[in-house]
Parts: sequence; structure tokens; C-alpha cells
Amino acid sequence: MTLLEKTIAAIQPLDAAGMEAAKGRISSLAKPRGSLGVLEDIAVKLAGIHGKIPYIGGKVVIIIAGDHGVAEEGVSAYPQDFTIKMVDTFLKGGAAVNVLARHAGAEIVVVDMGVKGSLGNHASLRHSKIKFGTDNMLFKPAMTREEAVRAVECGIEAAREEMEKGAGILALGEMGIGNTTPSTAILASLAGVPVEGVVGRGTGIDGEILEGKCRIINTAIEKHSPDPRDPLDVLAKVGGLEIAGLVGVILGSAAKRTPVIMDGFISGAAAMLAAALRPECRDYIFPSHLSMEPGHGVMLDWLGLKPIIHMDMCLGEGTGAVLALHIIEAAVKIFNEMATLDELSTCKDPGC
Repeated sequence: MTLLEKTIAAIQPLDAAGMEAAKGRISSLAKPRGSLGVLEDIAVKLAGIHGKIPYIGGKVVIIIAGDHGVAEEGVSAYPQDFTIKMVDTFLKGGAAVNVLARHAGAEIVVVDMGVKGSLGNHASLRHSKIKFGTDNMLFKPAMTREEAVRAVECGIEAAREEMEKGAGILALGEMGIGNTTPSTAILASLAGVPVEGVVGRGTGIDGEILEGKCRIINTAIEKHSPDPRDPLDVLAKVGGLEIAGLVGVILGSAAKRTPVIMDGFISGAAAMLAAALRPECRDYIFPSHLSMEPGHGVMLDWLGLKPIIHMDMCLGEGTGAVLALHIIEAAVKIFNEMATLDELSTCKDPGC
């Protein structure tokens, strides 16, 4: 078996007994039943993932970077070389996700899966380059199937390495100018929805460019006929290298019973592909927020997941995922530190 096949086979459903025990504990806490809403749901889900008392462990943001041949068609408001500039900013600690990760006490790891340019060595940089950006999907498939599988497996390996170092939860991040275009193509292909209803402005493109973006996506889908019954075919024909890497992080985390936090639209496309490969992996995904991209809500509905926060964000990088870390950590603290009703009734301390 290949690494991808072994990883998919290792993903199992949540631990039902652990979830029931968590529900019992939450019901005993000193509060009205259900009054902490989503915080309670998060704690129960974590208990199902771990099969015992929920915990967090080390917090790591994995940002996967890759360029897109379709960016040559002017589908973004930014030039393609902005990808490598942003990766450099991540490594120097100056991007929005760096600020938020420091605030959350999370480490950042950047994976070069397909940046169109060469990067030097850095302690936080993992070199996993498959190629210097995908091919232009307007004219040919973005990748070969072999390249797509290799990129997924590189994502699996990156997740495993971080978990072996002590990561107990992984937040997804990405960078790649033009990547809302393949993400929209993936959504339209897997969900069978019209491109016109889910295409968005990405980096802030105007109406004329938006129309061209929609036309390019439709043309690529018509030309390559990605098979929705075969997620790897969809990924190879209209996907991206960083999206493939994120698929691997999701699958690798689920195989090791480790929670993963989805960011926005791009990581949502990766989550759809991962769920199409192994439906049980959705149980390990925490959807951080609802992106401003119009297709993101469709993605979440398709996945059967509800966003934790609504912040009118669409930056990417993992910013929404890192913000959700605070809420997930709060849910764990509520579960483990809050007094029960029985403890209140037996407390002799006047300060109780």
C-alpha cells in the first residue's frame, strides 16, 4: 500500500464512549444544561477524537505555499511574485497570521509545495517542492495524477512530523496567488453547483475580471472533465499543489486522531477533497469561520460543518483558524476546570 492508501485506511470514526462520557461530565457542570452552546459541542468532539478527556497539546499552524499557472490569466488583483514575497514575510514573522499565532501561543511551519521561485533555508521552512507552480488549467490539467498524489503525501508527512514533535492540534494555512480559482473549480466539480453561484472576488478583483475568472473556470472544467467520483482526478485537473498538501495534512491528522482547524475557502476545498477520499475525516475537522467568499458557505453545507466564528474575513494564511484556537482552548478549559453542581453543594469554603 502507498502512504496515501495506508493513511486513508487508518482513519476511524470518533470514539462514541468518549463522547458520551464527556456529555455526562458537561451535564454535571454548574450551569444550565446546554447554556455554553458551541463550547460544549467542541469539548464533546475533542473527547470523541481522543477517546478520553479533551485536551489541546502543542499548537502548530501549517502554512502550505504553491503557485498556479492559471494566475497568468489575470485572475488575481496581485502579481504572481507576491506569493514568494508573502512566504518571506511569514518566515520573518511579519504577516497577520504571525501576529495572531504569537497571540495564541502557536508555532508556524511553512511548507514550500510549489512556489514559483527558490527559497533559502530557514528553521520554520520545510522544502517539499513538487514543481514550480501548477500548469495553467485553462489549457492543460494543473498537475499529473502522480504529482497530485505526491503533494498529498508530502502534506501527510508534514503533519506527521509536527505531531511527532508534540503538536496536539494543527491549524491550516495557505499561500498562493490565484488559488481561489482552483478552489472554486474544486467546489463546482465536487458539489455539482454552477460556477456562477460560487465564484468570488478573491483578492478584490473587479466585475470584468470576475467575469473572466468565471469563464476560465467553466472552460477548464469543460475541457478536462474532472470526475467527482474520483477526488484525485479533480485535484490533479483543476486543483493546486498547496491544496493537495492541505488534503494530506487533514488526512494525516485524522489518521493519528489529531484535530485539525480548517481556515477559509482554500482549506475548505482541501477539506472537501479529503472528505471525498475518506468521509470519516470530517469528524476531525473544526471549521474556524465563515469566509466572505460566496462559495464558502456552500462548502461548509456540503461538509456538514458549522463555522465557530463569523468575522467577515477572507485573508487566508490561516488567520481564521488561529483565531478559532482561542475558542477551542476555552472549551477544553471549561470542561476540565469548571466546578460541578455536586462540588458546589459540598463546598464548605465561604468563597464558593
